[in-house]
Amino acid sequence: MNYQIALIPGDGIGPEVVGPATEVLDLIGDKYGHVFNYAELLAGGKAVDMAGEPLPKETLETAKQCDAVLMGAVGGPKWDTGPGNMRPEAALLGLRGGLGVFANLRPAVLLPQLRAACPLKDEVLAAGNAGGRSGFDLLIVRELTGGAYFGKKGRTEDGKAAYDTEYYSWLEIERVLRSGYTAAAVRRKKVCVVDKANVLESSRLWREVTEVVSKDYPDIETSFMYADNAAMQLIRAPGQFDVIVTSNIFGDILSDEASVLTGSIGMLPSASLGAVNQNGDKSATQGYPTGLYEPIHGSAPDIAGKDTANPLAAILSAAMLLRYSFGLEKEALAIEAAVNKVLDEGCRTPDIASRNAGDAASERIVGTRAMAGAVLKALEGCLD
Repeated sequence: MNYQIALIPGDGIGPEVVGPATEVLDLIGDKYGHVFNYAELLAGGKAVDMAGEPLPKETLETAKQCDAVLMGAVGGPKWDTGPGNMRPEAALLGLRGGLGVFANLRPAVLLPQLRAACPLKDEVLAAGNAGGRSGFDLLIVRELTGGAYFGKKGRTEDGKAAYDTEYYSWLEIERVLRSGYTAAAVRRKKVCVVDKANVLESSRLWREVTEVVSKDYPDIETSFMYADNAAMQLIRAPGQFDVIVTSNIFGDILSDEASVLTGSIGMLPSASLGAVNQNGDKSATQGYPTGLYEPIHGSAPDIAGKDTANPLAAILSAAMLLRYSFGLEKEALAIEAAVNKVLDEGCRTPDIASRNAGDAASERIVGTRAMAGAVLKALEGCLD
C-alpha cells in the first residue's frame, strides 16, 4: 500500500526529531510491505525567513492532498517580536484550521521504566486508582480549532488594552465531545469535562452540550471539573482520570502539566483529527481526512543542534499516525513495543534520566541519534 505523508520539520529541534520518526516509518514500510512517500513542506519560523510568511499557501494546499501530516515544532526567540500573524505559531493555527482537525488527542501515560523520572510520591500515584494500582494512563482530548486562540482578538486604538474572545458554538463543542466519548468507550469508560462554568458563559454552554451528548453514551460515566481544580487534581491524584475533554486553552495548559508527570514533555505524542469521512473518498485512510501528528513539545532552541533532544515523542506520534490515519494497528504496536524495549534496557536521553543516584546507575544517557538508533535496532528485533 502506498501512502503520502507531508513532513513539516519546522524550527529548532523539529528537524532533529522528525528525521528519526521517518526512519522508523521507513523500517515499518520495509517490513510490512508499505511505501511511505514524503513531501517536505515549509512552515514556521523558517517559512517566515524563506517565504515571508509562517504558512505559505502551497504548504497548506499540499498538506491537504496528503494522507497525513507529521510535524516537528515551530517557533523561537528570533521571531518573538513580530506581529501575531507573522509569528511561527500562526502556522500551527493555520494548519489546524485549514485541515479541519478539531480534536487533539494527547495521551499521558507513566511508563513503569520512567517511574524514577516522575516527581510524584508512590502514595500519590496510587490515589484514585482502582485496586491500589500505581501510575496513570489518561487521555486529554483538546478542542483545537475554536476558543480564545481562534476568536476575535485585537487592541484598542491607543494600544493600551487588548482582548481575546473565547467563542464556542454548539457544533464545535458537540463534535469534540463525541471524539472524547468514542475514545473513552475503548478505555475505562470515564469522561471528565473540564471548564470554568462558575465564571465563563462559554463553559456553561459546554455543560449544556455535555448533558445532551452524554445521553447517547449511557455506559460511560460523565463528570465535570473546574480547570483550576483539574490542575490541582492532576498533581494530587492523576490516576482518577481516564479521558479529559476540554477547551483549546485549558487543554493546552493541562496537557503540558500532565507531560511533566510522565517524566518529560519529550515523551508525549499527539494526534489531531477531524470528522470521520462518511463518503469514503480517501480510501487510503480509515475514515479520517488528513490528520496532523506532532510531539507536544516546542522547538527548544536552547538545545537545537546539540544532539540531546528526545525523539521518542515524535516516534510515538508516527505510531499514532499509523493507527489513526492508516488503520495500521500492528505496525503502531510494533513501534510502541520497540520504544518500551529501549526504555527497559535503560536507554535515556537527558530529559528522562532518573533524579536519584540509585536508579541512575542502571541507566545509559544517550543523545538524539543514539536513541533513534536504539529504537530502530529494537524495532528490527520486534519485527524479525
